[in-house]
Amino acid sequence: MNIVDRECDAGRLIGPGDPPVYELVNSASKHPVVLVCEHAGRAIPARLGSLGLTDDDMDRHIAWDIGAAGLTRKIAQILDAPAILQNYSRLVIDCNRPPDQSGSIPTVSDQTRIPGNHDLTTSERDQRIEDIFNPFHDRVSNLLDQTPRQLVLAIHSFTPVLAGNERPWDIGFLFRKDTKTSGKLAELVAKNHSGLQTGMNQPYVIDGSSDWFVPVHGEQRDMPHSLIEIRNDHLQPDSGQQSWAEMLSAIIEQYLQENIHDINA
Repeated sequence: MNIVDRECDAGRLIGPGDPPVYELVNSASKHPVVLVCEHAGRAIPARLGSLGLTDDDMDRHIAWDIGAAGLTRKIAQILDAPAILQNYSRLVIDCNRPPDQSGSIPTVSDQTRIPGNHDLTTSERDQRIEDIFNPFHDRVSNLLDQTPRQLVLAIHSFTPVLAGNERPWDIGFLFRKDTKTSGKLAELVAKNHSGLQTGMNQPYVIDGSSDWFVPVHGEQRDMPHSLIEIRNDHLQPDSGQQSWAEMLSAIIEQYLQENIHDINA
């Protein structure tokens, strides 16, 4: 697997000892599928300290999508497809939320207070947008622009229990206007892996105020797309990531063989 372009320009927030905003895998690949992982990492810029959180907090689902980075890399390796992974914690700024929405920099997440996100100035919010959110999504757009693509997929994971409510689905496909892509992917999962419980727009429903990937990178481009959610207990340990990567890669390849379509048809 070729991993290149791990550097991007550092802004005021990102210091020389901090990780780059994103990691690119197979960036030169002309494969028709692009993989996006907005919640891959849990880094915090040194200038923000710990956001007032403990190491245990940063191990939880509130800080990142557990197992999603490894799953994304493994799918990219199997398909030889390009992938982009965002390295900073969703608690610094959520790269799948419109940056003008309050939830993009949460003050509370799953009943845990985020002290470092309280009482931010406009300048402090703008700094996180300019130095993390914008460079990441500019590079996603560049990946989608540089060669013709047929499908863009966001890879996420979700916690089995949220606010005391069990979430029984093994996998979810999230969408809004493009019902065909998620519908066909779900159909292929059901056909090949009938024991899995698949949710449509589960564990949550996409809307324009809560999501960025689907409205911007999918709908605005009229490109077939889906946001895929895997329950995170399936992705621990790494052996789970490998088996799910093999399964999803086979589903993606079958989709490409059978279902090239215009989402507006």
